[in-house]
Amino acid sequence: MKAARLARRTLLLAALAIAGGARAGDDDGLAEYQVKAAFVCKFGNYIDWPPQSLGPVGEPFRIGVLASEAVVEEFRRTATATSVAGRPVEVRRLVRGEVPEGVHALFVSRGMVSYTPNLLAAVQGRPVLTVTEFDPGGAMGMINFVVIDDKVRFDILLPPATQSGLKISVRLLGVARRVEGKS
Repeated sequence: MKAARLARRTLLLAALAIAGGARAGDDDGLAEYQVKAAFVCKFGNYIDWPPQSLGPVGEPFRIGVLASEAVVEEFRRTATATSVAGRPVEVRRLVRGEVPEGVHALFVSRGMVSYTPNLLAAVQGRPVLTVTEFDPGGAMGMINFVVIDDKVRFDILLPPATQSGLKISVRLLGVARRVEGKS
């Protein structure tokens, strides 16, 4: 049991280290989004979801992405090789002003910052993992990407996750750059 937990933690750290190893500025910014897509597609496996929130067995895990078409395509490419809780991952591009329905996770790019407060308010209290990439101090999701020394890292805000009925695994908390709202 202890060895299995250690092996899972080692695999998580290795996957996150590989994903975080890409330089944020490579390939005109696409490498940064390859890393972020890999993170978002894996985050769902480190969340305890409320019963029934993922829907019936066999339904896909849905990620809504509010970003440019190029970013959405990076998410789609990454999603084809991943699963969450044994479910295939499906990526749906959101349009500005759309209230995301039927998604389990939501990613909002920095180019869509003006839409973020309304979007986060629309999913508040619902079991939707929100992920952003904004400067600290503004409206941010439960997980917020930051780029430090050309490496993608992330911070976790526990209060909105708790209010939405999501429990973030200590394994994910352990590899975050910063965790806010710890008791």
